[in-house]
Amino acid sequence: MKYLCLVYLDQEHWSACPDTTCFEFAKGLAASGRMLAAEPLHSAHTATTVRVRGGETTLYDGPFAETKEQLAGFYLVDARDLNEALQIAAQIPPAKYGSVEVRPVRELHPE
Repeated sequence: MKYLCLVYLDQEHWSACPDTTCFEFAKGLAASGRMLAAEPLHSAHTATTVRVRGGETTLYDGPFAETKEQLAGFYLVDARDLNEALQIAAQIPPAKYGSVEVRPVRELHPE
């Protein structure tokens, strides 16, 4: 089953985990066949939020929600079950500085 591991960091810890550490972790996870994709993101100040209401599109600078921690990146993993996905998430290097939200991926079913 696919799980999305969303990495959140506050601004103070945004660069606390070196890219080389994250790269080596991702390389090992890919070698195990459990990583489907992974990417870091630029900080939230580079974000643009798009909302469409009543046919009108509105753009907002930055993320939609004001939070202390911001989405820093993600890992899309293939795990047997939630327990294995949580074990993988606990090993993601930035988890030491922020948090990792784990969500099962829902498949779309056309009617």
